[in-house]
Amino acid sequence: MADAKITCINKPLSGSHEHITHVGNPEVGWIWTVADVVKSIDANQNTFYVLDPSTGKRANVGVIRPSNHAPYLRTYADGNWSDNLLSLPRYMYAIS
Repeated sequence: MADAKITCINKPLSGSHEHITHVGNPEVGWIWTVADVVKSIDANQNTFYVLDPSTGKRANVGVIRPSNHAPYLRTYADGNWSDNLLSLPRYMYAIS
């Protein structure tokens, strides 16, 4: 099982809803869809995390499953779920 650091996100340029479509770490060569990350977490194949740029503190990434909506990713640290992923820079290159 790999422990993967997420350093960037991709989301639509327009729209009022904060909907992340991809996450990744281009420095080490990977960009995945949120659906693929959810599958990987569910299958216990990989774990994912982000680091707070000001403190260096780790926040693990987990899957949230709201009723009647697709699963999405959030970070979890110190007993709290948060939206740390939204503070990551956007990956500004074409994603296939």
